[in-house]
Amino acid sequence: MSELNKITLQNAITEFEITANALTDVRKNFTEEIEKGLESPAETSLKMLPSFLTLPTGDESGTYLALDFGGTNVRVLKIKIWKRGNYKILKKTESPLKTAGKFDFTAATATGEELFDFIAKLIELTLEGSTDEIYLGHTFSFPSEQLDLANAKLISWTKEFKTKGVEGENVTELLTKALKKRNLDFVKPVAVINDTVATLISSAYIRENILIGSIYATGHNTCYFEPNYNGKEMIINLESGGFSKLEQNSYDKLLDEKSEKPGEQLLEKMVSGRYVGELYSLVLQKALNSEKLFDFSSLDLCNIAQNIDAAKIIEEKAEYAPKDGETALFVKLAANILTRSASLVAATFLGIYSHTKKLPAVAIDGSLYAKNPFLQDIIADNLKEADIKTFKADEGSALGAAIAAALAVK
Repeated sequence: MSELNKITLQNAITEFEITANALTDVRKNFTEEIEKGLESPAETSLKMLPSFLTLPTGDESGTYLALDFGGTNVRVLKIKIWKRGNYKILKKTESPLKTAGKFDFTAATATGEELFDFIAKLIELTLEGSTDEIYLGHTFSFPSEQLDLANAKLISWTKEFKTKGVEGENVTELLTKALKKRNLDFVKPVAVINDTVATLISSAYIRENILIGSIYATGHNTCYFEPNYNGKEMIINLESGGFSKLEQNSYDKLLDEKSEKPGEQLLEKMVSGRYVGELYSLVLQKALNSEKLFDFSSLDLCNIAQNIDAAKIIEEKAEYAPKDGETALFVKLAANILTRSASLVAATFLGIYSHTKKLPAVAIDGSLYAKNPFLQDIIADNLKEADIKTFKADEGSALGAAIAAALAVK
């Protein structure tokens, strides 16, 4: 068993501390990037992608298909909506995109055709034999160039997806081809949106004054309601995971260098569920002088940060039994990584508020946020002074896709 280098661990604890001044800088820089992006999108690290949607009125109604594709698990839902806040899930089908020993549609060995053929099969299962014309809204949670409400072109995969033949392609065309192959021409894809946009419009359908939507999960992104986008009201997808005006510590830089796309998605690599466990693992690898990288999940980190079975988790994952007084160090490191994560996310919300000057409520979706009151409290504390309220989105991605379909055919 390795010996623990306490100095390495204590130094890392310090590196992951986040100061009030640092958060103020993030807020200011985020505001500047938004305002620069509205004038000249090429000169900012925020993509400033128009959604071609404004906020729902709350009067939308009908039955729609919702395709929710934002990670390694895909869902298809048949949803009925009527008037503000009312909806019912009539049918739901879901499946992972990779199963050990069987298939992996996220790997470089898979093609876009194979991926969307698999999705079309899930849609067919959801229909349960019905051949009635039905409109489909598609929540596609990757950086995309929105051509119009019905069409979007994938800019680049994130979350370590590598599927061939999708980057640079119109995802609606890929889906339509797959539907035709299964004789599902009566399914009409009419809207494709990002999961942050879905979160915003689904929450705004239920509650008033929701002006920001955010995903805090495997990945991270935020959108907001912009009252003056080239003279029009528009929901803007910031792709804020790519925000780069940040101070990285040594472990952030190491993680970035080891990632699939160094130099990209810098905020996401500091805050999201996909990466916080890896940051923790990098510290422990160094502190325990290990040749291998451990596998700590975001859930592990949340438990350790709250000292829930912390010593047991460390022993299981890092093969090291903490000695007297050492568990507190492991707990503090996890707490600092997560506190920094949630505080940075909150600072970007404040950056949006500084730009719009409208007191917004924020709808947040995603497993990292939804399953961890610990992180919810940190975000709320950071927003308390500005009196910004946060809400946990329910079925945000799926319900948003259905509402987007309703808005498309209104």
